[in-house]
Amino acid sequence: MMMTLKEIRKKILKGDFIGLFRLGKDEKAIQPSEVAKIFLNLPASSAIKAFQAFPEKNKITLFPYLDSLVQKQIINEIAKEDASKILNNISSDDLLIFLSHLKGVELSETLDYLNEKNKKAAHNLLGYPKESVARLINTEFATLTKEMTIEQAMVHLRKRHQDTETANIVYVVDDEGKLIDDMPIRRLVLNEPEKRVEDIMDGFYIKLNIGDSKETAVDIFKQYDRAALPVTNDRNVLLGVITVDDVIDVEEEKNTKEMQRFGGLESLDYPYVKTPFFSLIRKRAGWLVILFLSEMLTATAMGHFQSELDAALVLSLFVPLIISSGGNSGSQAATLIIRAMALNELTPRRWWYVMRREIFSGLTLGVILGTIGLIRITIWQEFHWANYDPKHGGHYWYLVAITVFLSLIGIVLWGTLSGSMIPIVLKRLKVDPATSSAPFVATLVDVTGLVIYFTIAAIILKGTLL
Repeated sequence: MMMTLKEIRKKILKGDFIGLFRLGKDEKAIQPSEVAKIFLNLPASSAIKAFQAFPEKNKITLFPYLDSLVQKQIINEIAKEDASKILNNISSDDLLIFLSHLKGVELSETLDYLNEKNKKAAHNLLGYPKESVARLINTEFATLTKEMTIEQAMVHLRKRHQDTETANIVYVVDDEGKLIDDMPIRRLVLNEPEKRVEDIMDGFYIKLNIGDSKETAVDIFKQYDRAALPVTNDRNVLLGVITVDDVIDVEEEKNTKEMQRFGGLESLDYPYVKTPFFSLIRKRAGWLVILFLSEMLTATAMGHFQSELDAALVLSLFVPLIISSGGNSGSQAATLIIRAMALNELTPRRWWYVMRREIFSGLTLGVILGTIGLIRITIWQEFHWANYDPKHGGHYWYLVAITVFLSLIGIVLWGTLSGSMIPIVLKRLKVDPATSSAPFVATLVDVTGLVIYFTIAAIILKGTLL
């Protein structure tokens, strides 16, 4: 009977590694991705011992599925000869992704583990920017020439190429290696052997340039729904292939970082469970300190209007209501705009369209909330639930209600405008819009919201309570 993943984890923690894993394609085998999930939650020492218990073939299969921190720990701990075998036998894109997480001396030492072919390819591709598709490229791909018959092409593929993740698509190139066409392997299988490759070409292909960004690759994969895309240089020479699984990883990493930044912290370098405690504190403390210092401006604003509060104590009852409404509306707008820009639904050039739309949205939402606030004050007064002290606003409750009504309209309008415009401005300045986190927008609107509230109160209540 097959063990559950929970039982397997218990055995690992006990140090019982013999005959524990069976990685393969049969129904009872445990898949590498499932084993990698177990490793993610293991102490480093247990993960390394468990990995070393695998046969060499299974180590090579499992290694690409592990997260980068576990990978580095394994390579640092195992014998150099074993590390060399693993790194030289995983696919070129998986190798490059692993190397991309290394820096300085660590990178130099790891490059020494590679054979000359992999070392040369790594040096060439690591020279490209970190965010370019060069860091994802797989240099193992199948090529044909258009003059071949289908029978010759099939023989060529069997002799020259292995069964890899990129083998389901073949690429037609000329004598200089320039890309002419791509085609699924099924097109070769389903056509007559005597036909030439040229006869079954459709002349249409989608490609990436080696200098394109990873973000561009994600967009093109989404647009054309491809499993793999060829990568060429400026002369259209085929350099490699990018597969959809690597693009999915890029998108997941990008979304994770944006969510973390939008939540008001620096993005984590490793998964939460693998991030060291003090590193986690450092990532969170920076933004919290900035937000805390910013919130001090709220106290400054309150102090500036202290005389109004002393004269009309009832105004203080609605301060939490006022500032939370502004912060909430700002966070909503920021979330909508950041996500729309991430999906390329909006560009900074459409700022006027966004502003126009958010002005009407802010006014409408402000009227809705303001009306609820006005009704609340009226009902509470009619049923004597509020019990306002006449000396501090009881006789002028209707003026207080109007103040709250107008203040909510102004603050919600300001919140939606701030939340929608800040990400656009940051994008225009080539700063990640996710930096305009929800806590940041909320803090900004809190301070300005108090100014709006007390300014409106000073105008409406002048000569009565103030």
